[in-house]
Amino acid sequence: MQQEPILERLTKWFGEWFLDEQYVRRGQMTQNSHPYTTMFSPIQINKLTIKNRLVMAPMGNISMCDETGRPNEKMIAYFTERAKGGVGLITTGLVPVTHGIDNTVTELGGLSYFPRIDRSRTVFAGWRDLVQRCHVYGSRVFLQASAGLGRVGNPQCLVNAAKFPCSASLNPNYYMPEVPCLPLTDHQITKIVKRMGQAAADARTAGLDGIYIHAHEGYLIEQLSNPAFNRRLVGKYADWRSFGVALVEHIRERAGRNYPIMYRIDLSLALNATYGGRMDQTHMKKFKNERTIAQTLDYMKDLVRAGVDFFDVDLGCYDNWWLCHMPEGMPPGCYLDIAKITRDYFTGNNIRTNAGQPVAVCAVGKLGYPDLAEEALRNEQCDLVMLGRPLLADPAWPNKVRAGRAEDIIPCIGCQEGCINEFVEGGHPQCAVNPRTAFEEIYPETPVKAENPQKIAVIGGGPAGITCAVTAAKRGHQVTLFEKQDTLGGRLLAGSVPGIKLDLRNYLTYLRHWAETSAKTLPLTIRLGEEINPQSIAADGFEQIVVAVGTRDTVPPVPGVDLPHVFQAVDVLADPAKLDGKSRVLIVGGGVVGCETAYYFAKEHGKRVTVVEMDSVFMNHVCTANRGYLLKYLYDAGVLLYNCTKLLGIRENGAEVCRNHSDSVPNPYICWTPILPENIVNPLAKKIKDESQTELIAADCVVLAAGGRPNEALFHLFQKRFPSLPVYNIGDSFASGKVLEATRSGYALGLRL
Repeated sequence: MQQEPILERLTKWFGEWFLDEQYVRRGQMTQNSHPYTTMFSPIQINKLTIKNRLVMAPMGNISMCDETGRPNEKMIAYFTERAKGGVGLITTGLVPVTHGIDNTVTELGGLSYFPRIDRSRTVFAGWRDLVQRCHVYGSRVFLQASAGLGRVGNPQCLVNAAKFPCSASLNPNYYMPEVPCLPLTDHQITKIVKRMGQAAADARTAGLDGIYIHAHEGYLIEQLSNPAFNRRLVGKYADWRSFGVALVEHIRERAGRNYPIMYRIDLSLALNATYGGRMDQTHMKKFKNERTIAQTLDYMKDLVRAGVDFFDVDLGCYDNWWLCHMPEGMPPGCYLDIAKITRDYFTGNNIRTNAGQPVAVCAVGKLGYPDLAEEALRNEQCDLVMLGRPLLADPAWPNKVRAGRAEDIIPCIGCQEGCINEFVEGGHPQCAVNPRTAFEEIYPETPVKAENPQKIAVIGGGPAGITCAVTAAKRGHQVTLFEKQDTLGGRLLAGSVPGIKLDLRNYLTYLRHWAETSAKTLPLTIRLGEEINPQSIAADGFEQIVVAVGTRDTVPPVPGVDLPHVFQAVDVLADPAKLDGKSRVLIVGGGVVGCETAYYFAKEHGKRVTVVEMDSVFMNHVCTANRGYLLKYLYDAGVLLYNCTKLLGIRENGAEVCRNHSDSVPNPYICWTPILPENIVNPLAKKIKDESQTELIAADCVVLAAGGRPNEALFHLFQKRFPSLPVYNIGDSFASGKVLEATRSGYALGLRL
């Protein structure tokens, strides 16, 4: 397939936008365009008026409902909080209607971690309660109906129930490509059309304001509607256009002419632009015949004729997952060009909906920056703006923007550890920077005042310490926050240095602002540049002590680690000049810190970088989208990744390693198939043979990124010195983790002190 120039340009730009200062400025939490008159103007969709141009994206409600699929108090409170925050339109997470057809959406016992509207009328009460609560605040709610997951669904159904996953054609499963997904019959596909129509009718009866068809990201509707996946030769649905058109026509028939229909679609899978010739060496060679942009636009015209009122549009699918689940590394407003192409097509061809209105286009993709969102609307690049993770980070984003309080917005950091990785590993969606997200039903908006305010010392000015200190101060405690450095932030200071960490820099700015403004209005004192000890604690008469001092960097027990050209990653990020004059950099440790550091020095400092990792995979336990983004662009940048490689020692001219050269060692750059959770065994996976050899990797310097260990010494010292005082240990000094664990622990402890 011939490459499309705009897709080639965009996929290249996604890996280097941070080198251009004008794009970096687009991602600032500024309010230069206030008042945001366009953003907060109403828009009519069919017969429905939405109060502003802000749409909450379908941020997964997995495991937030009862196992019967009925929305419960957790899920209702979660969506109500976003309505209270001022968003005009809320879209639910996906609600499959293909139980019994798509075997990947149903758990053992007929239960589900997805919400349902198809099970019985017993689920209606939950939906009605959810909608009515959101309507109180003037927000509309659309049900996101899905035909299911197909080849991107969990293949455990094969082990648990002896049932194969399904797809449009014989396609490999995303999680285990060795598992085939069997083609649906025409009868089954027609049944899906009928069920989607029933879901729309049920949604209308349950009080929902519209239906939202989930037809992108490589889910089952996409598989039936894209020649990359639909390679059927005969039958009613061999034409990849026929299913989607039939689906919309039936929904319009069942829901009525005035019921809004929203359709989610990717303008292109962009697989060819992402991988090029690499597709020929993988199972993705079947997927090369993807829809072109021109084909997609023409197809969207047919969907409008069938009854669609408006679209949200982006790029990508699971096989290049970072495109449709944009991590921190993706640029601000990454799909505004895609939205404008779509909008210009409809306006230029005078295509109107069945209601006689212009086809509205909703832009998606890292638009949680107030000025950028308003600019996109004013410049008519789109008609609405979709916010997903920004509304998990701060449900009050719309109200704060409207009031001109951009500096008070908690910015999303793009880590996807709470909103996605948490439910991938068995939990429910949360947020790394907002510990109340998905806990609104148990955590009050305003912390309850302490009955017996006390004098509390919080030691450590990172996310855990700041969150705990401010939360405790809100309860009325007299809190002193100690930080040994001359500024707050902890490990975020070094971690926010690389260009792709723009969102983390925004969060660091917010944390400092939050702490400093809280110190002006609450009983909170901040003391910088003080390294605390038992004597100072005793002298100040503190009644409770919270230790949040972070980690100690791990130093591998090998010869040569004390040589002058050996550095810790945190030190070279804080002071990149340490690597001046050194062209060949060897990084030890292929976790997220090691890989981000590698990309930083390769792209922003022109170094030749090699990364070694003992594990068979890089960045284990990192969200698939974030991991895939880095692997893709590390490959493009020429960074050498050696997995199954152990450091033996460091020399003046490099490092001695033991590296497994077996052909059975996985390709370290694979980013089109995810790492399975550790409790899932792939019985078809090939065993790794040991064909290790000792070799020298030449390098001018060695950077250690082998992780950190909890720095528990101070906690144990205080426990021993003050046996009668409550002493707590939170954040990385308790268990090395991420921002998610730090804020979660700091907030929970702050509420109970």
